[in-house]
Amino acid sequence: MSQTRIMLDEKDIPTHWYNVVADMPNPPLPPLGPDGNPVGPEKMLEIFPGNILEQEMSAERWIPIPEEVREIFKLWRPTPLMRAHRLEKVLGTPAKIFYKYEGVSPSGSHKTNTSVPQAYYNKQAGFSRVTTETGAGQWGSAVSFAGQMFGIEVRIYMVKISYEQKPYRRSMMQTWGGNVFPSPTNMTQAGRDALAQDPNNMGSLGLAISEAVEEAASRADTNYTLGSVLNHVLLHQTVIGLEAKKQLAMVGEYPDMVFAPCGGGSNFGGIAFPFLADKAAGKKVRLVGVEPISCPSMTKGIYAYDYGDSSGYTPLMKMYTLGHNFMPPGIHAGGLRYHGESPLVSQLYHEKLIEAVAVPQLATFAAGIQFARAEGIIPAPESCHGIRAVIDEALRCKETGEPKTLLFCLSGHGHFDMFSYDRYLSGQLEDYDYPQELVAEATKDLPKVDWPKAA
Repeated sequence: MSQTRIMLDEKDIPTHWYNVVADMPNPPLPPLGPDGNPVGPEKMLEIFPGNILEQEMSAERWIPIPEEVREIFKLWRPTPLMRAHRLEKVLGTPAKIFYKYEGVSPSGSHKTNTSVPQAYYNKQAGFSRVTTETGAGQWGSAVSFAGQMFGIEVRIYMVKISYEQKPYRRSMMQTWGGNVFPSPTNMTQAGRDALAQDPNNMGSLGLAISEAVEEAASRADTNYTLGSVLNHVLLHQTVIGLEAKKQLAMVGEYPDMVFAPCGGGSNFGGIAFPFLADKAAGKKVRLVGVEPISCPSMTKGIYAYDYGDSSGYTPLMKMYTLGHNFMPPGIHAGGLRYHGESPLVSQLYHEKLIEAVAVPQLATFAAGIQFARAEGIIPAPESCHGIRAVIDEALRCKETGEPKTLLFCLSGHGHFDMFSYDRYLSGQLEDYDYPQELVAEATKDLPKVDWPKAA
């Protein structure tokens, strides 16, 4: 049996992030205001520090990682690349399956890769307070940890259904000093409006974003931090793919296909974007984002300009969207319950440089349990989506006899998600295929803007 765990040393932690914008065939479409004109930096400076906005708008291929950030990264990076020998044997597949395991971070997921630099840049810019939203709680945990590292107060609006389903994630945030509120709340106008319409509103990421942005914009000492979607977030996550490329090269391997769960895009962009650079140079590699059929932004959504939140506080972004009024079902992959997709991921999908598939909830938990019983790691429900797609591809390889090399990002462990596993094991979960007619209903009120403007 060949090597199972492929490790790097601290010196191999990337010194630069990779910016996919430099290798995109077309430049990213700009964010717009409600009038259809591009939004200038001054609007974004209301909620982001200037040093982060520079990264958000950059087209430089390589952006240096500050040494202070790399020092904190040493607590868990480089992360291991694993060969899933036992899973391969269970499946009887000729495929080689590798996974990059991000669950070794302090917060248990890949989210810490961007929370640490975001906290650092806010501290450097003189801000003492940040707000954010969280779905499953992975991002809120990561921001709470990073805030503690740099002495920044953290305030988190947690989607109410996840707040109730995942109490230990909430405890994690509070252990690191984070202040956690079940969204929607009565603390913001966005929250009060949502509760007035539905007192039993269980929340959404779009609504939690509205609350966090509203609070950040109302205070001069406070900025907003985002765990996915925006360019700088996906940039920070490329440490995953950069390390994985180096680790695969150590054992003479290169993937035929790369998979990752896809909600807002940070997990997928983190592992896939560094391989997109190879694809731009002529290398053959397929990059596949995996989303739930209950929240199918790319596979059923519309490519259009839409708000990143439910109340219209954010600029308009060109993305695959289910409509900013989309209220997702209470699936147990809380980190994937978002109405839109990263503008960078959306544009690459629209230009057919990447692929997307949607998988049902029950099949993802079945895949997660099969993986846990073979490899020992209990994956987060979000990660189970990538595992489902990888298993499906490995079984196709079994049918065809094609010995592909498959890589996926195991973005986090499921130790705080056992309530979801309990419900699956007791038969209390069900599949929900989001109907196309509801997509049409949710997207009928999309803003009537586009870029470039029609003559």
